Parts: sequence; structure tokens; C-alpha cells
Amino acid sequence: MPRRRKRLDPALFHLPVDEIRQGLYTDKYFERTREVLQADQHSPRVLMQVSGKTAGFLSGVDEAIAILKLCADDWSALSVQALYEGEEFESWDTVMTIEGPYECFAHLETLYLGVLGRRTRICTNTRQLVEAARPKPVLFFGARQDFWGAQPGDGYAAHAGGASSVSTDAQASLFGGSGIGTVPHALIAAYGGNTVRATRAFAEHVESVDLIALVDYENDCVRTSLEVARALEGKLWGVRLDTSENLVDKSVIPQMGAFRPTGVNPQLVWNVRNALDAEGFGEVKIVVSGGLTAARVRSFEEEKAPVDVYAVGTSIVHDGRFDFTGDVVMVDGAPQAKAGRELRPNPKLDRVR
Repeated sequence: MPRRRKRLDPALFHLPVDEIRQGLYTDKYFERTREVLQADQHSPRVLMQVSGKTAGFLSGVDEAIAILKLCADDWSALSVQALYEGEEFESWDTVMTIEGPYECFAHLETLYLGVLGRRTRICTNTRQLVEAARPKPVLFFGARQDFWGAQPGDGYAAHAGGASSVSTDAQASLFGGSGIGTVPHALIAAYGGNTVRATRAFAEHVESVDLIALVDYENDCVRTSLEVARALEGKLWGVRLDTSENLVDKSVIPQMGAFRPTGVNPQLVWNVRNALDAEGFGEVKIVVSGGLTAARVRSFEEEKAPVDVYAVGTSIVHDGRFDFTGDVVMVDGAPQAKAGRELRPNPKLDRVR
């Protein structure tokens, strides 16, 4: 039976429709192709096959569909089939097909391939992290790693990949959520480097938020965690370890020798967990951040480090390459394709309504 999952309303993407239709964001050769076909009154009916070159978890497909629905010359003349957000695909699988008069949508290839590539990278990287961390949650903190205008689609891609939360309201806007986050280093600096004072001020003035104290400001996570837990007993949800990759936390220095001691590492997590438990703060959770990748998360889990939540940004946004290609494979009902790019039907595709 065909799946009938809900796709996002194209209006949610706030596309610059007029500019897209005019070809402002289109590679010039596609725009000129459309001009030639229109001027020559040549209207071939083509089947465009969109394929992913690298296996992954698809995202950006609803955005690609929005581009076609709102910016094609005549959406009603097109027949589109596609996978859904978050679906797994193998290398060179067909993820979408577009059938109709080529001049009607020739100017959109640059855009739909671009969003598929970027969002799939984020979705796939998130999914790999989620699988490495399972069943612990992964937070997407990638807003500061790229252009602000990319946040809505990026956040939705991370959500499709399994991220439990995002850090900005814009990232959460396409799935009806909101950004999360508590104390940053800057707030601690604003209170003279006093983590307890900054966290207490936050607790007094921000309501309905799980209070998570950032405890690496003085590079002494054990001492700072205990100070905050004592001062905010009953109010503190968790502590976040974000030690610089170039520093060794003070609690780790006496234990150096058998592991890489810099940044946040399993031994540091154990030091904080043991210290909190020893003073009766077993309910306080530990959030880990700072240069995390799927491989690093797996290493934490393999060593059974007592991490409760992983917060990841850079590796989700920038790691890996997920290119897509669009190829005409049928013209006026007959096979017609570049060598090596013949029609590859995918029974998993569903008709876009």
C-alpha cells in the first residue's frame, strides 16, 4: 500500500517566488535552456530522474516539492513522485521524478538539487549521531555554524534525522517546536566569571525551562558542578561540559597517562558524575558538547560514560558530502538519457498530490 504521510505546506518555506521564477537563483545554462525551448516553441515532455550519489537519509524533499509547486510555470502540468523526509536511500537510488514539459521546470534544477544536498547532509549526520547515542537524546546546536537564513530547513532536517531539540525558534519553525538553551559562557562572563551567580540569575528570571548550568568556565568542571548544585538544589536539571579541545580539566590532570586528556572526555564525565553522586545530587544530569562527531559519541558509549544528553553542532552542519543529480531519462515517452544515467525505477516513490 502506498504511504500517505503528510508533507509540509509549501507556504511554510517563504520562498522568493518571483525571483525564482525569473531565474535569479538558477545556473545560467538552465535559464538559457528554457529560453531556447520557449523561443523555438519546442516543448518536449521529459521524465527527470533525481538521484542521490551517496547513501544517506533524505531531507529537503518537501522544500524541493515546494519549489516545484510554487515556482514552476505550471504545476498542474507536472507529475511528481518522491520519497519522504527522513527515508533511507542507497547510492544512486532515485529519490524523486518529475514528468512534464521541460521548459515548465528547467529553471528549478539548481534549487531543488541544492536543498536536497544540504538538508540530506544534516539529516544523515544527525541520524548517525542519534544511532551512536541511542537511546540518549541528541540536541542540534548548529545555528552558529552557518548562514542564519538556512536555519528553518536545517532544523527540520535535523528533526527528520532524529534530533530531540534545536537551539533556535527558526530551526524549530517547520515542525511546530521552539528552541532550547540556558546559560552560555557570555552570561557567566557578564557576571564577572561567577557561574553560580549567573545561573542563579537565570533561574530567577527565566521560567518553564530545564535549568542546565555550563560548568567549564574556569576549567574546573567538578568544583563548579558541585557549587552550582549546592546553590540551586532542587532547581538544577543538569550541567553541561564544554571544555575546550586544547585544555585539560583540572580534575583530569592527576589521571593523565592512559587516554587523551584534552576537551570533554569519558574520564571527565565520570569525575563529574562521581562527585555529584557523592554529595547526593544523583538526579542532576550531564550534557556533553564540544566538537562531537558520531565516532566520538560511539566512543563515549562504548566506554559507558555516564552522559545523559549530547549537544552537537559543527559536525552535523559540515561533515560529509551528499550530492544529487538530475537527469532527463525519457523524452516524449521514449528512453533518452546520458550514458550511465538510464531510468532506475524506485517502487518506494509516492505520488505528490
